[in-house]
Amino acid sequence: MRIAADRERCVGSAACEALAPELFCVGDDGVVRVLRPEPGRAEEDVVRDTVDQCPTGALSLTD
Repeated sequence: MRIAADRERCVGSAACEALAPELFCVGDDGVVRVLRPEPGRAEEDVVRDTVDQCPTGALSLTD
């Protein structure tokens, strides 16, 4: 599993950072940054939930 972020779509709501601060960070520029693009298997559920809750669809997953 790999996390991708479309920084053009991100509005900086920080929902991802609130749900998974070990994986996402919204910088001073107000745009998401993926801290670990390839999370561990134990994190798959929280990653899928976080991607689903992104209000702009800026986050996506690939296998």
